[in-house]
Amino acid sequence: MEVDLLRHGEPVGGRRYRGDGVDDPLSETGWRQMWSAVEGERSWCRVLSSPLRRAREFAEALATQRGVCCEVDERWREIGMGAWEGLTREQAQAVDAQAYAAYYLDPLAGRPAGAESLEVLRRRVAKALDSLDGDGPLLVVAHAVVIRAAIAHAVQGAAAAMMRIPVPYAGLTRLRRDERGWALVSHQGTC
Repeated sequence: MEVDLLRHGEPVGGRRYRGDGVDDPLSETGWRQMWSAVEGERSWCRVLSSPLRRAREFAEALATQRGVCCEVDERWREIGMGAWEGLTREQAQAVDAQAYAAYYLDPLAGRPAGAESLEVLRRRVAKALDSLDGDGPLLVVAHAVVIRAAIAHAVQGAAAAMMRIPVPYAGLTRLRRDERGWALVSHQGTC
């Protein structure tokens, strides 16, 4: 089975910590990024999506255009960022410079107050990925940290290391599962 993971495009409001608590739609630029990313791409049998608008609205539009089913699954939602939801990097740093530095030094231990843990996210995404069945190829429209977790699961990498994987807006990653398990086939990691 092959699964393509597509990060949502640029949301309204630009770069900030949205997590799963800020549900901004795609900007006009974000819509263009998404349509450009799938132009000339393969025919997917199904489209799966995060429930958040910045992923779901495009997933539904693409599925309608391609005449395939779109399934929304909570397990593909973005990681909760707790106290940083809605803040820019600069705002998060201004609120608590020490916590901000701790997060980027050790994202496993230095999570913002009230944030979902990376291990919980990784288990959630691994279950979603491992539960995929039926004919492929499939497309999952999701979020940067979700895609990082899927890559880490596929290559059996450490949760802390996954935060070093760049996942640009509308970046496409391909995973393949065979009798040996998951493997990373390709990844657009340039920002």
